[in-house]
Amino acid sequence: MAHSLRAADEVEPDLLSRLRQRGWRLSSQRRVIAEVLVGEHVHLSAEEVHARAGQHLPELSRATVYNTLNELVAMGEVIEVSVTNGAKRYDPNAHRIHHHVVCRNCQAIRDVEPPPTTVLPPPEAVAGYAVTETEVIYRGLCPDCATDRPEGSVPGS
Repeated sequence: MAHSLRAADEVEPDLLSRLRQRGWRLSSQRRVIAEVLVGEHVHLSAEEVHARAGQHLPELSRATVYNTLNELVAMGEVIEVSVTNGAKRYDPNAHRIHHHVVCRNCQAIRDVEPPPTTVLPPPEAVAGYAVTETEVIYRGLCPDCATDRPEGSVPGS
């Protein structure tokens, strides 16, 4: 696949910085949740957010994690990603257009920059629908799973 992952030297404001710019009240619980969501290819489930944030703030409740994630999604600062049969994942890179690639074997999710030549039909041209979002998901095997797969076997079987 010729699509590139983001260059490491490109600096954009992380989630915590964007929340500060918005004037969002950052309690210790909200701050630690935002901190574990920082990263280029972060797609954690609510349980993973709770586990990681709980290492820094053991008294953090699951309800606070779910409420905070729901608020961040409603604000448009985090994307709720449902690309596997498992739990929803949360992507802090809502501020930039990107696609996802998902491993059919281990369910790993990575951000992928759209190719510059990607042209989607205008929303009004899609069967009369009032399109509110577009999502592109590539599926296949990640490099680790591809090297573990016996030769001649079919992905996803």
